[in-house]
Amino acid sequence: MAYAGFGRRFLSLLYEGLLLFAVLLIADLALLLALPAARDPALRPFTQAYLLAVSGVYFVWQWTHGGQTLAMKTWRLQLVSADGAPLSVRQAVLRFLAATLTLLLPSLLWAFLDRERQFLHDRLAGTCIIQERR
Repeated sequence: MAYAGFGRRFLSLLYEGLLLFAVLLIADLALLLALPAARDPALRPFTQAYLLAVSGVYFVWQWTHGGQTLAMKTWRLQLVSADGAPLSVRQAVLRFLAATLTLLLPSLLWAFLDRERQFLHDRLAGTCIIQERR
């Protein structure tokens, strides 16, 4: 199993941010059209929780159905379990929560210390990003 290089994973992460922005923009628009009161600042925590849930569903679905998001497909990366098997829903949810809770910065810094340059959230979830199998 060939681990993907840090540079490729980081560039994929940047592209993923652009794609996620678009997904969240559409989700927020749908919320505002369905519930105009969501503009109320008092409902901001609800809106943020909704957008976090949308992000979670987006990533967990992609990771458990092929192991790739669009950004990962573009950069020919695949997310698998540490043993090379497809991700379980539990692993995907754990990876999403770990990435969210570490707010990515500690996870990125961890990759420089890790012997295989894996992100912290991958270590915690028992997952790894590899070069796509052809």
